[in-house]
Amino acid sequence: MSDSKKQTFLHGTALLAMSTAIVKIIGAFYSIPLKAIIGDVAFGYYSTAYEIYTLLLMISTAGLPVAMSRMISQASSLENYKQVRKIYATARTIFLTLGLLGTALMMLLCRQLAEFQRQPNAWVTILALGPACLLICMMSTYRGFFQGQSNMKPTSVSQVLEAAVKLICGLSLAVALLWYTSNHAYAAGGAIFGVTMSCLISTFYLSHCFRKSYRELPVGNDTAESSGSVAKSLLAIAIPITIGSVGLHILTVLETRVYMSQLLGFMAQQTADLHKGIYNFVQKIFNMPCAFITPITISIIPAITAQITTGDNKGAKITEESAARVTALISMPCAVGLAVLAEPVTALLGGYAGENLALAANLMRVLGICIIFNATVLLTNAIMQAHGHVNLPVINMLIGGFLKLGAIAILTGNQHIGILGTPIGSLLCYLSITVLNVITVRRVLPDPPAIVKNMLRGLLAAVIMGVVTYGAWFGLTYLGITSRIILCAAPIAVGVVVYLLSAIKLKAITREDCLLLPKGEKIANLLHL
Repeated sequence: MSDSKKQTFLHGTALLAMSTAIVKIIGAFYSIPLKAIIGDVAFGYYSTAYEIYTLLLMISTAGLPVAMSRMISQASSLENYKQVRKIYATARTIFLTLGLLGTALMMLLCRQLAEFQRQPNAWVTILALGPACLLICMMSTYRGFFQGQSNMKPTSVSQVLEAAVKLICGLSLAVALLWYTSNHAYAAGGAIFGVTMSCLISTFYLSHCFRKSYRELPVGNDTAESSGSVAKSLLAIAIPITIGSVGLHILTVLETRVYMSQLLGFMAQQTADLHKGIYNFVQKIFNMPCAFITPITISIIPAITAQITTGDNKGAKITEESAARVTALISMPCAVGLAVLAEPVTALLGGYAGENLALAANLMRVLGICIIFNATVLLTNAIMQAHGHVNLPVINMLIGGFLKLGAIAILTGNQHIGILGTPIGSLLCYLSITVLNVITVRRVLPDPPAIVKNMLRGLLAAVIMGVVTYGAWFGLTYLGITSRIILCAAPIAVGVVVYLLSAIKLKAITREDCLLLPKGEKIANLLHL
Protein backbone atom coordinates (compact mmCIF):
# COMPACT_ATOMS: atom_id res chain seq x y z
CA MET A 1 0.00 0.00 0.00
CA SER A 2 2.77 2.46 0.87
CA ASP A 3 4.39 2.04 -2.53
CA SER A 4 1.17 2.56 -4.43
CA LYS A 5 0.28 5.70 -2.46
CA LYS A 6 3.61 7.26 -3.39
CA GLN A 7 2.86 6.96 -7.10
CA THR A 8 1.73 10.32 -8.48
CA PHE A 9 -0.34 10.65 -11.63
CA LEU A 10 2.69 11.07 -13.91
CA HIS A 11 4.65 8.36 -12.08
CA GLY A 12 1.88 5.94 -12.99
CA THR A 13 1.71 7.32 -16.51
CA ALA A 14 5.48 7.01 -16.96
CA LEU A 15 5.41 3.40 -15.76
CA LEU A 16 2.55 2.48 -18.09
CA ALA A 17 4.09 4.43 -20.97
CA MET A 18 7.37 2.56 -20.52
CA SER A 19 5.59 -0.78 -20.63
CA THR A 20 3.56 0.40 -23.63
CA ALA A 21 6.76 1.28 -25.48
CA ILE A 22 8.13 -2.19 -24.82
CA VAL A 23 4.82 -3.77 -25.82
CA LYS A 24 4.74 -1.82 -29.09
CA ILE A 25 8.31 -2.79 -29.95
CA ILE A 26 7.45 -6.42 -29.29
CA GLY A 27 4.23 -5.90 -31.26
CA ALA A 28 6.18 -4.64 -34.26
CA PHE A 29 8.32 -7.79 -34.16
CA TYR A 30 5.02 -9.69 -34.13
CA SER A 31 2.76 -7.89 -36.62
CA ILE A 32 5.29 -7.20 -39.37
CA PRO A 33 6.63 -10.79 -39.67
CA LEU A 34 3.10 -12.15 -39.19
CA LYS A 35 1.80 -10.25 -42.21
CA ALA A 36 4.77 -11.47 -44.23
CA ILE A 37 4.08 -15.08 -43.14
CA ILE A 38 0.31 -15.26 -43.64
CA GLY A 39 -0.22 -12.51 -46.26
CA ASP A 40 -2.63 -9.57 -46.43
CA VAL A 41 -5.74 -11.69 -47.01
CA ALA A 42 -5.20 -13.91 -43.95
CA PHE A 43 -4.17 -10.82 -41.97
CA GLY A 44 -7.65 -9.54 -42.78
CA TYR A 45 -9.12 -12.72 -41.22
CA TYR A 46 -6.97 -12.11 -38.15
CA SER A 47 -8.31 -8.55 -37.89
CA THR A 48 -11.92 -9.67 -38.37
CA ALA A 49 -11.65 -11.95 -35.32
CA TYR A 50 -10.14 -9.08 -33.36
CA GLU A 51 -13.01 -6.76 -34.30
CA ILE A 52 -15.60 -9.20 -32.92
CA TYR A 53 -13.43 -9.96 -29.88
CA THR A 54 -13.00 -6.26 -29.16
CA LEU A 55 -16.76 -5.71 -29.32
CA LEU A 56 -17.41 -8.48 -26.78
CA LEU A 57 -14.48 -7.22 -24.74
CA MET A 58 -15.96 -3.74 -24.59
CA ILE A 59 -19.26 -5.13 -23.36
CA SER A 60 -17.33 -6.92 -20.62
CA THR A 61 -14.59 -4.45 -19.73
CA ALA A 62 -15.16 -0.96 -21.20
CA GLY A 63 -16.98 0.51 -18.23
CA LEU A 64 -16.36 -1.84 -15.33
CA PRO A 65 -12.60 -1.20 -14.90
CA VAL A 66 -13.26 2.56 -14.89
CA ALA A 67 -16.08 2.13 -12.35
CA MET A 68 -13.97 -0.21 -10.23
CA SER A 69 -10.96 2.12 -10.36
CA ARG A 70 -13.04 5.16 -9.37
CA MET A 71 -14.85 3.44 -6.51
CA ILE A 72 -11.71 1.82 -5.08
CA SER A 73 -9.89 5.17 -5.35
CA GLN A 74 -12.69 6.85 -3.39
CA ALA A 75 -12.75 4.12 -0.73
CA SER A 76 -8.94 4.04 -0.42
CA SER A 77 -8.66 7.83 -0.06
CA LEU A 78 -11.13 7.58 2.86
CA GLU A 79 -9.33 4.45 4.22
CA ASN A 80 -12.50 2.34 3.89
CA TYR A 81 -10.70 -0.94 3.26
CA LYS A 82 -13.66 -3.23 3.91
CA GLN A 83 -15.42 -1.34 1.15
CA VAL A 84 -12.40 -1.90 -1.13
CA ARG A 85 -12.70 -5.65 -0.55
CA LYS A 86 -16.43 -5.59 -1.21
CA ILE A 87 -15.99 -3.64 -4.45
CA TYR A 88 -13.43 -6.15 -5.68
CA ALA A 89 -15.56 -9.20 -4.83
CA THR A 90 -18.67 -7.76 -6.47
CA ALA A 91 -16.81 -6.67 -9.60
CA ARG A 92 -15.19 -10.11 -9.91
CA THR A 93 -18.58 -11.82 -10.04
CA ILE A 94 -19.82 -9.46 -12.76
CA PHE A 95 -16.59 -9.81 -14.77
CA LEU A 96 -16.60 -13.61 -14.70
CA THR A 97 -20.24 -13.80 -15.79
CA LEU A 98 -19.65 -11.52 -18.77
CA GLY A 99 -16.41 -13.30 -19.68
CA LEU A 100 -18.07 -16.71 -19.79
CA LEU A 101 -20.87 -15.39 -22.00
CA GLY A 102 -18.39 -13.77 -24.42
CA THR A 103 -16.28 -16.91 -24.72
CA ALA A 104 -19.34 -19.09 -25.33
CA LEU A 105 -20.62 -16.73 -28.03
CA MET A 106 -17.34 -16.61 -29.98
CA MET A 107 -16.69 -20.34 -29.82
CA LEU A 108 -20.22 -21.60 -30.50
CA LEU A 109 -21.13 -19.09 -33.22
CA CYS A 110 -17.73 -18.67 -34.90
CA ARG A 111 -18.97 -19.66 -38.38
CA GLN A 112 -22.08 -17.47 -38.20
CA LEU A 113 -20.04 -14.46 -37.05
CA ALA A 114 -17.56 -14.94 -39.91
CA GLU A 115 -20.38 -15.14 -42.44
CA PHE A 116 -21.91 -11.95 -41.04
CA GLN A 117 -18.62 -10.13 -41.60
CA ARG A 118 -18.58 -11.33 -45.22
CA GLN A 119 -15.35 -13.26 -44.58
CA PRO A 120 -16.39 -16.91 -44.13
CA ASN A 121 -12.80 -18.16 -43.85
CA ALA A 122 -12.28 -16.07 -40.69
CA TRP A 123 -14.14 -18.63 -38.51
CA VAL A 124 -10.90 -20.32 -37.45
CA THR A 125 -9.46 -17.11 -36.00
CA ILE A 126 -12.73 -16.30 -34.19
CA LEU A 127 -12.79 -19.78 -32.61
CA ALA A 128 -9.13 -19.61 -31.53
CA LEU A 129 -9.61 -16.22 -29.86
CA GLY A 130 -12.79 -17.19 -27.98
CA PRO A 131 -11.23 -18.26 -24.63
CA ALA A 132 -9.43 -14.92 -24.36
CA CYS A 133 -12.76 -13.21 -23.51
CA LEU A 134 -12.95 -14.99 -20.15
CA LEU A 135 -9.24 -14.52 -19.45
CA ILE A 136 -9.22 -10.81 -20.21
CA CYS A 137 -12.19 -10.31 -17.86
CA MET A 138 -10.23 -12.00 -15.08
CA MET A 139 -7.23 -9.79 -15.86
CA SER A 140 -9.41 -6.66 -15.83
CA THR A 141 -10.62 -7.49 -12.32
CA TYR A 142 -7.07 -7.55 -11.02
CA ARG A 143 -5.99 -4.47 -12.99
CA GLY A 144 -9.00 -2.48 -11.77
CA PHE A 145 -8.07 -3.34 -8.18
CA PHE A 146 -4.48 -2.13 -8.62
CA GLN A 147 -5.31 0.95 -10.70
CA GLY A 148 -7.87 2.10 -8.14
CA GLN A 149 -4.97 2.42 -5.70
CA SER A 150 -2.78 4.14 -8.34
CA ASN A 151 -0.48 1.12 -8.41
CA MET A 152 0.36 0.71 -12.10
CA LYS A 153 3.26 -1.73 -11.77
CA PRO A 154 1.28 -5.03 -12.03
CA THR A 155 -0.61 -3.71 -15.07
CA SER A 156 2.63 -2.59 -16.73
CA VAL A 157 4.50 -5.86 -16.15
CA SER A 158 1.51 -7.98 -17.21
CA GLN A 159 1.24 -6.05 -20.49
CA VAL A 160 4.88 -6.73 -21.35
CA LEU A 161 4.51 -10.39 -20.37
CA GLU A 162 1.39 -10.65 -22.49
CA ALA A 163 3.13 -9.17 -25.56
CA ALA A 164 6.18 -11.45 -25.20
CA VAL A 165 4.10 -14.63 -24.95
CA LYS A 166 1.97 -13.53 -27.92
CA LEU A 167 5.12 -12.99 -29.98
CA ILE A 168 6.63 -16.38 -29.21
CA CYS A 169 3.48 -18.52 -29.29
CA GLY A 170 1.69 -16.64 -32.07
CA LEU A 171 4.48 -16.65 -34.64
CA SER A 172 5.49 -20.23 -33.78
CA LEU A 173 1.96 -21.53 -34.24
CA ALA A 174 1.46 -19.54 -37.45
CA VAL A 175 4.63 -20.96 -39.02
CA ALA A 176 3.89 -24.51 -37.81
CA LEU A 177 0.30 -24.55 -39.06
CA LEU A 178 1.21 -22.99 -42.40
CA TRP A 179 3.92 -25.61 -42.90
CA TYR A 180 1.65 -28.46 -41.78
CA THR A 181 -1.60 -27.49 -43.53
CA SER A 182 -0.54 -24.98 -46.24
CA ASN A 183 -3.73 -23.15 -45.26
CA HIS A 184 -3.33 -19.43 -44.55
CA ALA A 185 -6.64 -19.25 -42.66
CA TYR A 186 -5.43 -21.94 -40.23
CA ALA A 187 -2.10 -20.12 -39.91
CA ALA A 188 -3.99 -16.93 -38.96
CA GLY A 189 -5.92 -19.00 -36.39
CA GLY A 190 -2.64 -20.24 -34.91
CA ALA A 191 -1.30 -16.71 -34.74
CA ILE A 192 -4.33 -15.42 -32.88
CA PHE A 193 -4.31 -18.40 -30.50
CA GLY A 194 -1.04 -16.90 -29.29
CA VAL A 195 -3.17 -14.04 -27.94
CA THR A 196 -5.23 -16.52 -25.94
CA MET A 197 -2.07 -18.10 -24.53
CA SER A 198 -0.65 -14.68 -23.62
CA CYS A 199 -3.83 -13.81 -21.70
CA LEU A 200 -3.57 -17.08 -19.77
CA ILE A 201 0.03 -16.44 -18.67
CA SER A 202 -0.73 -12.82 -17.79
CA THR A 203 -3.73 -13.91 -15.70
CA PHE A 204 -1.51 -16.22 -13.63
CA TYR A 205 0.96 -13.38 -13.02
CA LEU A 206 -1.72 -10.87 -11.97
CA SER A 207 -3.32 -13.47 -9.70
CA HIS A 208 0.01 -13.92 -7.91
CA CYS A 209 0.43 -10.14 -7.46
CA PHE A 210 -3.15 -9.74 -6.28
CA ARG A 211 -2.93 -12.37 -3.55
CA LYS A 212 0.06 -10.61 -2.00
CA SER A 213 -1.45 -7.11 -2.24
CA TYR A 214 -4.87 -8.21 -0.99
CA ARG A 215 -3.35 -9.73 2.15
CA GLU A 216 -1.57 -6.43 2.89
CA LEU A 217 -4.78 -4.38 2.91
CA PRO A 218 -5.41 -2.98 6.42
CA VAL A 219 -8.39 -4.49 8.22
CA GLY A 220 -9.98 -1.13 9.08
CA ASN A 221 -12.96 -0.34 11.30
CA ASP A 222 -15.24 0.84 8.51
CA THR A 223 -18.38 -0.92 7.37
CA ALA A 224 -18.90 -2.08 3.80
CA GLU A 225 -22.06 -1.64 1.78
CA SER A 226 -24.07 -4.69 0.71
CA SER A 227 -23.11 -6.54 -2.48
CA GLY A 228 -26.31 -5.37 -4.13
CA SER A 229 -25.62 -1.73 -3.31
CA VAL A 230 -22.03 -1.99 -4.57
CA ALA A 231 -23.17 -3.73 -7.76
CA LYS A 232 -25.73 -0.98 -8.33
CA SER A 233 -23.06 1.73 -7.92
CA LEU A 234 -20.61 -0.12 -10.19
CA LEU A 235 -23.20 -0.55 -12.92
CA ALA A 236 -24.41 3.05 -12.62
CA ILE A 237 -20.92 4.17 -13.65
CA ALA A 238 -20.10 1.27 -15.97
CA ILE A 239 -23.27 0.99 -18.06
CA PRO A 240 -23.16 4.47 -19.66
CA ILE A 241 -19.46 4.10 -20.46
CA THR A 242 -20.08 0.61 -21.85
CA ILE A 243 -23.02 1.79 -23.96
CA GLY A 244 -20.87 4.50 -25.50
CA SER A 245 -17.89 2.26 -26.18
CA VAL A 246 -19.96 -0.69 -27.35
CA GLY A 247 -22.25 1.47 -29.42
CA LEU A 248 -19.27 3.01 -31.20
CA HIS A 249 -17.67 -0.38 -31.71
CA ILE A 250 -20.89 -1.97 -32.96
CA LEU A 251 -20.87 0.76 -35.56
CA THR A 252 -17.23 -0.16 -36.29
CA VAL A 253 -18.16 -3.82 -36.77
CA LEU A 254 -21.05 -2.76 -39.00
CA GLU A 255 -18.60 -0.49 -40.78
CA THR A 256 -16.60 -3.55 -41.86
CA ARG A 257 -19.72 -5.14 -43.30
CA VAL A 258 -20.73 -1.87 -44.99
CA TYR A 259 -17.41 -1.16 -46.69
CA MET A 260 -16.86 -4.80 -47.67
CA SER A 261 -20.33 -4.85 -49.25
CA GLN A 262 -19.61 -1.57 -51.02
CA LEU A 263 -16.23 -2.75 -52.29
CA LEU A 264 -17.70 -6.04 -53.55
CA GLY A 265 -20.00 -3.95 -55.72
CA PHE A 266 -17.13 -3.10 -58.08
CA MET A 267 -14.28 -5.53 -57.27
CA ALA A 268 -13.69 -9.26 -56.70
CA GLN A 269 -13.72 -10.86 -53.22
CA GLN A 270 -9.96 -11.48 -53.34
CA THR A 271 -9.24 -7.84 -54.18
CA ALA A 272 -11.62 -6.58 -51.48
CA ASP A 273 -9.96 -8.89 -48.95
CA LEU A 274 -6.56 -7.54 -50.04
CA HIS A 275 -7.64 -3.91 -49.59
CA LYS A 276 -9.10 -4.75 -46.19
CA GLY A 277 -5.85 -6.46 -45.19
CA ILE A 278 -3.81 -3.40 -46.20
CA TYR A 279 -6.18 -1.10 -44.30
CA ASN A 280 -6.04 -3.33 -41.20
CA PHE A 281 -2.24 -3.33 -41.27
CA VAL A 282 -2.13 0.47 -41.57
CA GLN A 283 -4.56 0.59 -38.63
CA LYS A 284 -1.98 -1.35 -36.60
CA ILE A 285 0.51 1.46 -37.21
CA PHE A 286 -2.17 4.05 -36.31
CA ASN A 287 -2.91 2.23 -33.05
CA MET A 288 0.72 2.35 -31.89
CA PRO A 289 0.86 6.03 -30.87
CA CYS A 290 -2.77 5.96 -29.69
CA ALA A 291 -1.82 3.22 -27.22
CA PHE A 292 0.50 5.68 -25.44
CA ILE A 293 -2.47 7.89 -24.55
CA THR A 294 -4.24 5.08 -22.69
CA PRO A 295 -1.70 5.12 -19.80
CA ILE A 296 -2.55 8.79 -19.26
CA THR A 297 -6.29 8.11 -19.09
CA ILE A 298 -5.80 5.09 -16.83
CA SER A 299 -3.69 7.16 -14.43
CA ILE A 300 -5.74 10.35 -14.28
CA ILE A 301 -9.11 8.77 -13.45
CA PRO A 302 -8.14 7.52 -9.95
CA ALA A 303 -5.88 10.56 -9.40
CA ILE A 304 -8.61 13.11 -10.18
CA THR A 305 -11.24 11.07 -8.33
CA ALA A 306 -9.10 11.01 -5.17
CA GLN A 307 -8.45 14.76 -5.42
CA ILE A 308 -12.15 15.56 -5.85
CA THR A 309 -13.06 13.19 -2.97
CA THR A 310 -10.72 15.03 -0.60
CA GLY A 311 -11.86 18.47 -1.85
CA ASP A 312 -8.68 19.33 -3.77
CA ASN A 313 -10.39 20.81 -6.84
CA LYS A 314 -7.39 23.00 -7.71
CA GLY A 315 -5.17 19.91 -7.70
CA ALA A 316 -7.62 18.13 -10.00
CA LYS A 317 -7.42 20.98 -12.53
CA ILE A 318 -3.61 20.98 -12.39
CA THR A 319 -3.62 17.22 -13.05
CA GLU A 320 -5.99 17.64 -16.01
CA GLU A 321 -3.93 20.40 -17.64
CA SER A 322 -0.72 18.46 -17.07
CA ALA A 323 -2.36 15.45 -18.72
CA ALA A 324 -3.33 17.64 -21.70
CA ARG A 325 0.28 18.79 -22.17
CA VAL A 326 1.64 15.25 -21.93
CA THR A 327 -1.05 14.01 -24.33
CA ALA A 328 -0.05 16.65 -26.87
CA LEU A 329 3.65 15.94 -26.34
CA ILE A 330 3.06 12.31 -27.32
CA SER A 331 0.29 12.47 -29.91
CA MET A 332 1.18 15.52 -31.98
CA PRO A 333 4.61 14.42 -33.30
CA CYS A 334 3.27 10.93 -34.02
CA ALA A 335 0.33 12.36 -35.96
CA VAL A 336 2.36 14.81 -38.02
CA GLY A 337 5.21 12.34 -38.52
CA LEU A 338 3.00 9.56 -39.84
CA ALA A 339 1.15 11.99 -42.11
CA VAL A 340 4.27 13.42 -43.77
CA LEU A 341 6.24 10.15 -43.82
CA ALA A 342 3.31 7.90 -44.78
CA GLU A 343 5.03 6.53 -47.88
CA PRO A 344 8.44 5.55 -46.40
CA VAL A 345 6.82 4.19 -43.19
CA THR A 346 4.33 1.91 -44.98
CA ALA A 347 6.98 0.87 -47.51
CA LEU A 348 9.36 -0.20 -44.74
CA LEU A 349 6.92 -1.74 -42.26
CA GLY A 350 4.44 -3.22 -44.73
CA GLY A 351 6.84 -4.10 -47.53
CA TYR A 352 4.44 -2.49 -50.01
CA ALA A 353 5.29 -1.35 -53.52
CA GLY A 354 3.46 -0.03 -56.58
CA GLU A 355 -0.32 0.37 -56.27
CA ASN A 356 -0.41 -1.27 -52.85
CA LEU A 357 2.14 1.25 -51.53
CA ALA A 358 0.15 4.16 -52.96
CA LEU A 359 -3.00 2.86 -51.27
CA ALA A 360 -1.26 2.20 -47.93
CA ALA A 361 0.36 5.66 -47.95
CA ASN A 362 -2.94 7.43 -48.63
CA LEU A 363 -4.63 5.48 -45.83
CA MET A 364 -1.77 6.32 -43.47
CA ARG A 365 -1.90 10.06 -44.24
CA VAL A 366 -5.54 10.28 -43.20
CA LEU A 367 -5.14 8.06 -40.14
CA GLY A 368 -2.08 10.06 -39.09
CA ILE A 369 -4.21 13.20 -38.77
CA CYS A 370 -6.82 11.13 -36.87
CA ILE A 371 -4.32 10.56 -34.05
CA ILE A 372 -4.61 14.19 -32.88
CA PHE A 373 -8.37 13.98 -32.44
CA ASN A 374 -8.44 10.42 -31.12
CA ALA A 375 -5.97 11.36 -28.38
CA THR A 376 -8.07 14.40 -27.40
CA VAL A 377 -11.22 12.26 -27.28
CA LEU A 378 -9.56 9.73 -24.97
CA LEU A 379 -8.31 12.50 -22.66
CA THR A 380 -11.59 14.42 -22.46
CA ASN A 381 -13.59 11.22 -21.95
CA ALA A 382 -11.37 10.32 -18.98
CA ILE A 383 -11.70 13.81 -17.45
CA MET A 384 -15.49 13.69 -17.65
CA GLN A 385 -15.61 10.14 -16.27
CA ALA A 386 -13.38 11.11 -13.34
CA HIS A 387 -15.80 13.92 -12.48
CA GLY A 388 -18.75 11.52 -12.59
CA HIS A 389 -20.18 12.72 -15.93
CA VAL A 390 -20.27 9.26 -17.48
CA ASN A 391 -23.34 9.79 -19.68
CA LEU A 392 -22.16 12.81 -21.66
CA PRO A 393 -19.20 11.17 -23.46
CA VAL A 394 -21.59 8.40 -24.53
CA ILE A 395 -23.86 10.77 -26.41
CA ASN A 396 -20.94 12.49 -28.12
CA MET A 397 -19.33 9.19 -29.14
CA LEU A 398 -22.55 7.84 -30.62
CA ILE A 399 -23.09 11.03 -32.63
CA GLY A 400 -19.58 10.69 -34.05
CA GLY A 401 -20.08 6.96 -34.69
CA PHE A 402 -23.23 7.44 -36.75
CA LEU A 403 -21.53 10.21 -38.72
CA LYS A 404 -18.63 7.85 -39.41
CA LEU A 405 -20.88 5.00 -40.59
CA GLY A 406 -22.82 7.30 -42.91
CA ALA A 407 -19.64 8.78 -44.41
CA ILE A 408 -18.14 5.32 -44.99
CA ALA A 409 -21.32 4.03 -46.66
CA ILE A 410 -21.27 6.97 -49.09
CA LEU A 411 -17.53 7.23 -49.76
CA THR A 412 -16.53 3.57 -50.11
CA GLY A 413 -19.30 3.02 -52.65
CA ASN A 414 -17.44 5.38 -54.99
CA GLN A 415 -14.90 3.30 -56.92
CA HIS A 416 -12.60 6.33 -57.22
CA ILE A 417 -12.39 6.51 -53.41
CA GLY A 418 -12.94 2.90 -52.33
CA ILE A 419 -11.34 1.79 -49.06
CA LEU A 420 -9.90 5.31 -48.54
CA GLY A 421 -13.41 6.35 -47.52
CA THR A 422 -13.02 4.36 -44.29
CA PRO A 423 -10.23 6.44 -42.67
CA ILE A 424 -11.90 9.62 -43.95
CA GLY A 425 -15.03 8.53 -42.06
CA SER A 426 -12.87 7.93 -38.96
CA LEU A 427 -11.39 11.43 -39.24
CA LEU A 428 -14.86 13.00 -39.39
CA CYS A 429 -15.90 10.86 -36.42
CA TYR A 430 -13.00 11.81 -34.12
CA LEU A 431 -13.12 15.47 -35.16
CA SER A 432 -16.82 15.77 -34.32
CA ILE A 433 -16.40 13.99 -30.95
CA THR A 434 -13.44 16.23 -30.08
CA VAL A 435 -15.44 19.39 -30.70
CA LEU A 436 -18.43 18.08 -28.73
CA ASN A 437 -16.25 16.88 -25.82
CA VAL A 438 -14.34 20.16 -25.48
CA ILE A 439 -17.61 22.12 -25.47
CA THR A 440 -19.11 19.68 -22.94
CA VAL A 441 -16.12 19.90 -20.57
CA ARG A 442 -16.33 23.69 -20.58
CA ARG A 443 -20.07 23.55 -19.92
CA VAL A 444 -20.32 20.97 -17.12
CA LEU A 445 -17.17 21.45 -15.02
CA PRO A 446 -17.22 24.34 -12.53
CA ASP A 447 -13.54 25.17 -13.17
CA PRO A 448 -12.76 23.50 -16.53
CA PRO A 449 -9.16 22.85 -17.59
CA ALA A 450 -7.78 24.74 -20.60
CA ILE A 451 -7.36 21.66 -22.76
CA VAL A 452 -6.90 23.23 -26.19
CA LYS A 453 -4.58 25.95 -24.88
CA ASN A 454 -2.34 23.39 -23.18
CA MET A 455 -2.12 21.30 -26.34
CA LEU A 456 -1.37 24.09 -28.83
CA ARG A 457 2.36 24.39 -28.11
CA GLY A 458 2.82 20.67 -28.65
CA LEU A 459 1.03 20.98 -32.00
CA LEU A 460 3.17 23.94 -33.08
CA ALA A 461 6.37 22.04 -32.22
CA ALA A 462 5.08 19.06 -34.22
CA VAL A 463 4.31 21.24 -37.28
CA ILE A 464 7.86 22.62 -37.24
CA MET A 465 9.15 19.05 -36.97
CA GLY A 466 6.88 17.95 -39.84
CA VAL A 467 8.20 20.58 -42.24
CA VAL A 468 11.82 19.69 -41.53
CA THR A 469 11.14 15.94 -41.59
CA TYR A 470 9.38 16.09 -44.94
CA GLY A 471 12.21 18.19 -46.31
CA ALA A 472 14.73 15.58 -45.17
CA TRP A 473 12.81 12.76 -46.85
CA PHE A 474 12.30 14.75 -50.05
CA GLY A 475 16.00 15.60 -50.13
CA LEU A 476 17.01 11.94 -49.81
CA THR A 477 14.67 10.89 -52.64
CA TYR A 478 15.97 13.77 -54.79
CA LEU A 479 19.51 12.46 -54.25
CA GLY A 480 18.40 9.05 -55.51
CA ILE A 481 18.51 7.18 -52.19
CA THR A 482 16.43 3.98 -52.54
CA SER A 483 17.10 2.17 -49.26
CA ARG A 484 13.80 1.89 -47.40
CA ILE A 485 15.52 1.87 -44.03
CA ILE A 486 17.46 5.07 -44.75
CA LEU A 487 14.44 6.83 -46.28
CA CYS A 488 12.45 6.08 -43.14
CA ALA A 489 15.02 6.16 -40.32
CA ALA A 490 17.02 9.25 -41.31
CA PRO A 491 14.05 11.68 -41.51
CA ILE A 492 12.67 10.25 -38.25
CA ALA A 493 16.02 10.82 -36.52
CA VAL A 494 16.08 14.41 -37.79
CA GLY A 495 12.47 14.85 -36.69
CA VAL A 496 13.14 13.61 -33.15
CA VAL A 497 15.93 16.15 -32.65
CA VAL A 498 13.94 19.02 -34.17
CA TYR A 499 10.85 18.18 -32.12
CA LEU A 500 12.73 17.98 -28.83
CA LEU A 501 14.39 21.34 -29.46
CA SER A 502 11.10 22.92 -30.59
CA ALA A 503 9.13 21.52 -27.65
CA ILE A 504 11.72 22.82 -25.15
CA LYS A 505 11.92 26.21 -26.82
CA LEU A 506 8.14 26.59 -26.97
CA LYS A 507 7.71 25.21 -23.41
CA ALA A 508 5.34 22.48 -24.58
CA ILE A 509 6.02 20.79 -21.22
CA THR A 510 6.71 22.62 -17.95
CA ARG A 511 9.20 22.07 -15.17
CA GLU A 512 6.28 21.22 -12.87
CA ASP A 513 5.27 18.38 -15.22
CA CYS A 514 8.80 17.01 -15.18
CA LEU A 515 8.98 17.12 -11.38
CA LEU A 516 6.08 14.66 -11.23
CA LEU A 517 8.09 12.10 -13.22
CA PRO A 518 10.61 9.63 -11.77
CA LYS A 519 13.98 11.45 -11.65
CA GLY A 520 11.98 14.52 -12.71
CA GLU A 521 14.37 17.14 -11.35
CA LYS A 522 17.27 15.68 -13.31
CA ILE A 523 15.13 15.57 -16.47
CA ALA A 524 14.01 19.19 -15.98
CA ASN A 525 17.60 20.35 -15.43
CA LEU A 526 18.79 18.39 -18.47
CA LEU A 527 16.12 20.07 -20.61
CA HIS A 528 16.86 23.48 -19.01
CA LEU A 529 13.24 23.89 -17.89
